[in-house]
Amino acid sequence: MSDVVLRNLCITLKGNPIIRDLDLQVQEGEFLVLLGPSGCGKSTLLHSIAGLIDTTSGAIEIGGRDMSDADPSERGIGMVFQSYALYPTMTVEKNMSFGLRVSGTPKAEIRRRVDHVASMLQLDALLDRKPSQLSGGQRQRVAIGRALVRDAGVFLFDEPLSNLDAKLRTELRRELKVLHQRLGSTMIYVTHDQVEAMTLASRIVVMKAGEIQQIGTPGDVYDRPANRFVAGFLGSPSMNFVDGEVDAAGRFMSPALSLPMDAGVRGAVTLGVRPECISIGDGPLTGTIALVEPMGNHQVAWIECGGQQLSSIVTGTRAVEPGQQVAFGIDTARVSLFDQKTGNRL
Repeated sequence: MSDVVLRNLCITLKGNPIIRDLDLQVQEGEFLVLLGPSGCGKSTLLHSIAGLIDTTSGAIEIGGRDMSDADPSERGIGMVFQSYALYPTMTVEKNMSFGLRVSGTPKAEIRRRVDHVASMLQLDALLDRKPSQLSGGQRQRVAIGRALVRDAGVFLFDEPLSNLDAKLRTELRRELKVLHQRLGSTMIYVTHDQVEAMTLASRIVVMKAGEIQQIGTPGDVYDRPANRFVAGFLGSPSMNFVDGEVDAAGRFMSPALSLPMDAGVRGAVTLGVRPECISIGDGPLTGTIALVEPMGNHQVAWIECGGQQLSSIVTGTRAVEPGQQVAFGIDTARVSLFDQKTGNRL
């Protein structure tokens, strides 16, 4: 396995800057997830590490070696694309073993690796089929398997699960995590799906418009977002935001809420509170249930309060109905405060 270091990386495509002065260190053996909305540059960044996109300036180091100008074949990486990119005339076994055969790996070792990965990805019965005989989900599993059979220093995944159905996506996500724990390989994974990011990552890199907004463990990024963008991007439902101010007595005041705070800040702020930090049934605040969304093992209740709608997660057997007047409380120890102008965490 290898580490990956990006130094002052800039990428410009067709005259448009995509990545700007980006610095990032991926540690040996970690599962790093690049997370962000479509068009934020995360796939472009991944492809530059693979050598598929030229950088404008800066350096890419893999395993301590400068690979900025190296061919993709020289970088010691295994790549899984969003599209399947399979050879249509080859069987599943031939597609998975192609890179090993080209590199001269002994036949017995090829068979061992292919059989192991095929078993893990539920491809055992499909090894003699060609891509045209497979479903979309099966094709993507073959593409993942083709990368995993390689003894690569770094594995790169470009939204590999996006074409799979929900059940298989959950299963493969779990298998990828188990694989990483077993092998300890360095993995860099691109997704816009926050569930994938939170469940897979050792660390998450949240990106916006070609720039890194925050790097941290899933817990850090979720509980202590660096700015309002990160706070709003993570979470389903997303964080509730309420504009107001903290007065001289240290109390947050807005038309919707009045809360005691111990934040050490004063003046105009945006209060951010996760839905699970709002508890219905007990507390000093009151509101009206505007909408209830059943989610199986929990409900999302939307509370109308002072012209503001707040989402709350309701668990257990508590029954809430639209139009119901409720008391609720907010766990002020877990709220976030953001600067109204910059959006940065205070």
